[in-house]
Amino acid sequence: MTYNSRPARESNQMVFGIRAVVEAIRSGKEIEALYLQRGIGGALLNELKELLTEYQITAQQVPVEKLNRLTQKNHQGVVAFISPITYQKIESIIPQLFENGQVPLILVLDAITDVRNMGAIARTAECAGVHAIVIPAKGSAQINPDAIKTSAGALYKIPVCRHDNFIQTVKFLQESGLQLVCCTEKTKDDIYTPDYTAPTAIIMGSEEDGVRNELIRMADYLAKIPMYGEIESLNVSVATGVILYEAIRQRLQPPTP
Repeated sequence: MTYNSRPARESNQMVFGIRAVVEAIRSGKEIEALYLQRGIGGALLNELKELLTEYQITAQQVPVEKLNRLTQKNHQGVVAFISPITYQKIESIIPQLFENGQVPLILVLDAITDVRNMGAIARTAECAGVHAIVIPAKGSAQINPDAIKTSAGALYKIPVCRHDNFIQTVKFLQESGLQLVCCTEKTKDDIYTPDYTAPTAIIMGSEEDGVRNELIRMADYLAKIPMYGEIESLNVSVATGVILYEAIRQRLQPPTP
């Protein structure tokens, strides 16, 4: 099943100037990042801000020096980058999976900030047959050329769902019948305990802080990867591969008579 229909592009496209950014948004372009100069105003900028609210696009307020580093042209205090992928809505994907008789396996990434980790995770997820990746709109790595390259193109193939109300989106997964398996060291249970043959969303946390406490409290299962060495930690992309392939191992087991 293919969800992404936009042709691949080599890099994020920069758009600058208030009117150009307004038209990009109105035409349905996916905005990966948007920077507004601090302290500027005007009627046209107000129109842009209304669009940002309407389309639920987050903008970062930055000093003019940052914008000047991005481009030396007349940016009018506004610079945006168009995403190389088309984001999906998980609310559309889950019902479709059930209708097709598939058992959902969803990967939830809670504030993965390194673009290369994002790319490596997407590559593993696509190889493992994960149906979609869910990320928060704020505090997540950009899907940029580095991420695309590290993913070996997987980010063009696997649906990526970016949501503003991240916690509510995870609740939607749970209310849709998916069990939440949170990969965290804050438990005695290991990753081999849950039954991944059921509809499942696996939650992986950020490189620095792990999974946020609110998601840990929501989870149906907490699961940790057994560690026997002295370092006692794995890179998040490696950890994701370990737990995903435990899920795949279980799903490949013949049914019990």
